[in-house]
Amino acid sequence: MFISSHFDSGNIEVISAQQADDIRLRIRKDNQSEFFQWFHFKLYSEADVAHRMVIEGVDKAAYPDAWEGYQAMASYDREHWFRVDTCFDGKNLIIDHVPEQETVFYAYFVPYSYERHLDLLQAAQQSSWVEQQVLGQTLDGRDMTLLQVGEPGADKKVVWITARQHPGESMAEWYVEGMLKRLLDDDDGVARLLLDKAVFYIVPNMNPDGSVRGHLRTNAKGVNLNREWQSPSMENSPEVYLVRERMLQTGVDMHLDIHGDEAIPYNFVAGCEGNPSYSERIEGLEEAFKQALLHATPEFQVEHGYPRDEPGQANLTVCSANVGETFDCLAFTVEMPFKDNDGVANPLTGWSDIRSQQFGHDSLAAVLAVVDKLR
Repeated sequence: MFISSHFDSGNIEVISAQQADDIRLRIRKDNQSEFFQWFHFKLYSEADVAHRMVIEGVDKAAYPDAWEGYQAMASYDREHWFRVDTCFDGKNLIIDHVPEQETVFYAYFVPYSYERHLDLLQAAQQSSWVEQQVLGQTLDGRDMTLLQVGEPGADKKVVWITARQHPGESMAEWYVEGMLKRLLDDDDGVARLLLDKAVFYIVPNMNPDGSVRGHLRTNAKGVNLNREWQSPSMENSPEVYLVRERMLQTGVDMHLDIHGDEAIPYNFVAGCEGNPSYSERIEGLEEAFKQALLHATPEFQVEHGYPRDEPGQANLTVCSANVGETFDCLAFTVEMPFKDNDGVANPLTGWSDIRSQQFGHDSLAAVLAVVDKLR
């Protein structure tokens, strides 16, 4: 029996793995950072034998309250993922599972690999609507890639979608994949109308280095990109610097920044009500978008989420707040759960890659509902 994490987005340290019923593990911290919560590893062992995997010290993780009610994910083929019995004893995360095969992968959420990221970019490029642009390189030398979907024009609105600033929030890139599939479907009326009215600039992965390294929240240098938007630099946060420079060139009429929330078991959005320039116009656009998304999918709700910022008290180092303030535009942080969407629960899978894709697909209907009103 042994355990491996030496692969794309792998993260675990083995303390001991001598007995199937007493495997002791530890999550590795993000490089140059105290953040940790993401895990992803492969177990090689005997099938049809009960295994107990104890991940020690998770009470010191970035979001210890998130372990309550959480169920780890597992897969035999890395395509189909399911939940396995998991409990939190106040200090350790305990996974109990009887593998049906000799090898099985476990992860905090369904991984979105760098290879799949590259496949997504190339598949999108096959559409005549898409131009792939490399903005520059990350600290580890990976491409920062932007997909321009549609033709710019004086009368066209400019819609930006950014995802996965926090690399462990892999549901964000699954969301973008679902959105792209619909947006590039020539037979989809919502997509056709949107591309008549707007050009989309989409960054499927804002943090490819952290994604490959198996980080939860930071880039290769241990920097939380979603606190860099007021003063990004090529030295510490080239990912944000390069994207923000491109935004300044194109302008922004609407922005969705896609994330996952470890603790809250719902899909929700966070707006810009704390921005100094927040106005009745922006408030009206926010309400119109939320109402349209409520009509588009039962997976969305507005009762649960983050507390609203007090007027003028927004943190302008955060992406959506900064973009909303800089461009006086509709800007939201979109959050999805790591656990389940309790409003439409599915105990077998919880929130999943498939549901994340569908949420991205459905969100385009809400974009269409507000696109004519953006300016």
